Amino acid sequence: MKIVLAGAFGNLGADILRALVREGHEVVAADLTIRKLEDLETGYIARTIDVTRPESLAGLCDGADVVITTVGLTGSSATITNYDIDYQGNLNLLKEAKRAGVKHFTYISVIQADSDPRVPMLHAKAMFEQKLKESGIPYVIHRPTGYFYDIAKVFMPMIEKGQVTLLGKQDAHANVIDTTDFAEFILLHMLDQNKVYDVGGKETYSYEEIARMFFAAAGKQPVIKRAPVFLFDILALVNKYKKNGKEAIIRFSKWTLTHELVGKDVYGNKSFKAYIQDCYKKS
Repeated sequence: MKIVLAGAFGNLGADILRALVREGHEVVAADLTIRKLEDLETGYIARTIDVTRPESLAGLCDGADVVITTVGLTGSSATITNYDIDYQGNLNLLKEAKRAGVKHFTYISVIQADSDPRVPMLHAKAMFEQKLKESGIPYVIHRPTGYFYDIAKVFMPMIEKGQVTLLGKQDAHANVIDTTDFAEFILLHMLDQNKVYDVGGKETYSYEEIARMFFAAAGKQPVIKRAPVFLFDILALVNKYKKNGKEAIIRFSKWTLTHELVGKDVYGNKSFKAYIQDCYKKS
């Protein structure tokens, strides 16, 4: 099959790309920035796109059987927002897919995307989910709980400083998934009809348990403190007035650390505990 993969060179996108090539699909790997994958030099066509510019998408989906998009704003920006990328950017891609007669469209969202409109990184995705459901194209929406590397990116700097700060008095839980496992799940279900999956890994931990596993892997005594939730609200407001683009990240971080993010569609064999240990073996 011919597959268009948008956001092909992010962490998740690259693992999906590897899986698609491995299965012998004809792949158009599209992204704003094309990067070389050392372990995958052939087997796909790379195309530079900017989802905020519909003209850059012209002809992208011609002849495609499936479109898969991982496109989303994951960092802070003072010039663009989640509504520009996660919502309007993916909507531009959906319109191009519909024009080209694509029969299947897979969107990578986030668990509980429609739970809090005050969090732009959720709300923009929920808005696009609704447009996709209304489009008439058979769809699959994946709502992952989070990824191994994202949790490591948050916790490892705190471990390095010798102290982890969690939010609130109640500990939340998550069953994050490895991106290689998630890529397999996406390919298994890309021809499904109008399905939504809450995808998580095989191990569920509280954030305090995760912090203690990181400390143990680093060979350090655990120092865990808890901060009032309202401090993140203040921090978000400060950055909103600074107009530096960090408000959305702060609101999403607060939401993540204070909500139960356990996906019911459990998949994969990769162990998060083993991944944490490997992080320190490699370093």
